[in-house]
Amino acid sequence: MKELLYQVELIIINKDGVRDPEGETIQRYVVRKLSDKVLETRAGKYLLFRVESNSSDEAKEVVKKIANESRLFNPLVHKIIIRVVRDESSGN
Repeated sequence: MKELLYQVELIIINKDGVRDPEGETIQRYVVRKLSDKVLETRAGKYLLFRVESNSSDEAKEVVKKIANESRLFNPLVHKIIIRVVRDESSGN
């Protein structure tokens, strides 16, 4: 089976209940000046990986392993969101 190319997004944000000073500052000094409809702003870290894999599940597991074993985030205060999209630019 030929491996496919996937774009895997790793989003790292503070867990619910953990203060987000950067998001609070953006909300207070930027967002509130432009709209009163936005109730909360959260800041985080976004990483994009291009992964060769046999399936989207396998690509997701590769990035999850990288995030966990390399300590890209602190599991005590952060949560991770992993999204996988087939990379259509690969020509497959």
